[in-house]
Amino acid sequence: MTAPPRLPGTPQGDSPADRALALSLADELDPALRWGAALVKSEPAGPLGLLLTARLLSAGGRREVAVEGLEVAIARAIDIGNLPLAVAASCDLKTLGQNPAAHFDTIAKTFCKGSPRLLSKGAAPPELPRSAEAFQPLPAALSGKALVGKAQELVHEARQLLQREVAAEPTRPKVAPQPLFGALGQADLRAMLDVFEVKTVGAGAVLIEEGTPGAEAYILARGELEVRRSADKGESLLLARLGAGSLFGEMALLSRAPRAASVVAARPSIILIARKDALDAIAAKQPAVAQVFADHCRRRMVENLVRTSSILSAVKPNERPALVERFVTRTYEDGDVLINQGHTSEGLHLIASGEVAVMHHDGEDTTLLAKLGVGEVVGEVALVLRRPSTADVIAACPTVTLHLPRERFLELIKEHPAILGELYELAIKRDEETSSIVAQEAAEADDFVLL
Repeated sequence: MTAPPRLPGTPQGDSPADRALALSLADELDPALRWGAALVKSEPAGPLGLLLTARLLSAGGRREVAVEGLEVAIARAIDIGNLPLAVAASCDLKTLGQNPAAHFDTIAKTFCKGSPRLLSKGAAPPELPRSAEAFQPLPAALSGKALVGKAQELVHEARQLLQREVAAEPTRPKVAPQPLFGALGQADLRAMLDVFEVKTVGAGAVLIEEGTPGAEAYILARGELEVRRSADKGESLLLARLGAGSLFGEMALLSRAPRAASVVAARPSIILIARKDALDAIAAKQPAVAQVFADHCRRRMVENLVRTSSILSAVKPNERPALVERFVTRTYEDGDVLINQGHTSEGLHLIASGEVAVMHHDGEDTTLLAKLGVGEVVGEVALVLRRPSTADVIAACPTVTLHLPRERFLELIKEHPAILGELYELAIKRDEETSSIVAQEAAEADDFVLL
């Protein structure tokens, strides 16, 4: 896989944290600790260096100071508004036999809906990571007990700095609201925090593979990921880069459709994982969690459709949200029929996730006309040309659509006539394609009989 061009402003090469993570994943503990402890020395209020150093001290048997470092990392991550990193450090505490409940309580209280610590607007973007080339790890002469002793000293100093700051100013800084989590009340958010597991991966690790079923949602606590989709001739198309705080993979949990793209680590990354069974258990006990999650997924589906649907693009951007509210969300299992051939259309379907097969029946013969995916529309031929449907439309996998009933469609085109123009052109094109394919199938059948 050829590396894509860097985005403007993205640093070249790895960062000190990248170096520390890569070395720790390779079990190069002393070199990793030199990098991690140097991060704490240069940024004693930085949560990432503290988390990495605590992990390495724990691996070296220094459990007590590792717990100390993780607790300071949690407080610092909260103060800079990095909820996922605070949760990751709390999960690390659990692996050391500590109960992270009090820390989860603080995280929920800080980031929940209505929290007095939340800013009314988003915070400034975080600084880009420094290049490892311009950073000095602790000297190579430090090793073994001497290195561990220096790392412990730096963790103690970081804790003392935090204590002095809290004593001088007990009111902690305000933080930016978090997508999804900021819509949950304190009790609901607190319940949700318990479902997360933490995982650290190296550059090149595949977190999600296109076309596979999805049973997990993810949050990037630290690192950078690439979202890729298969293209022609075996190549892959770079769709997006994800940074810290990004939530991804959640759409497959709601729609149960196969993963629409692959997600690959572009640099060493720390990931939070929420598994479907754990989320389902929380949603059963906390209905508000299920509702907020469903609303979030619907917004994401709509955002995707606005970017990909030619029908929605015919409407002015500021009018699209109100337009989408006219649609009703419908879910279909693999094999369910959305539209029946020969029946009058009940309305229009915008495919929000999944895939449908368009099948034409002629006696005992069945012809696959097309497979349609996200952003495509079905039902327009019968609706616009005002005649029975010329084909069945069947869910090829679990599929979610935004459905516009016939009566709402008639209201819609009065307000947005451009949509009717788009749909008319599409209906004529597909009707002609259907006629051509069916005629070709009939001709091939006649040739076979003659032979």
